[in-house]
Amino acid sequence: MQNIIMTLAFSMVLLIFMIYPAIRIVDFLQTKFEISEKAYNLSTVILTIVLSLICGVLINYL
Repeated sequence: MQNIIMTLAFSMVLLIFMIYPAIRIVDFLQTKFEISEKAYNLSTVILTIVLSLICGVLINYL
């Protein structure tokens, strides 16, 4: 249980820093595919959360 809490704590801090990479990735995808503004915003939010969770897990277990 403590590992999950530590991972989420690290991920909460990383949310701010993962916004820029998420925007850049979705911008790249928008050049390849036709993405609406609603899908663009949703993809950015979801990708930000996923990237911060991945980095939080890596920080916790490395």
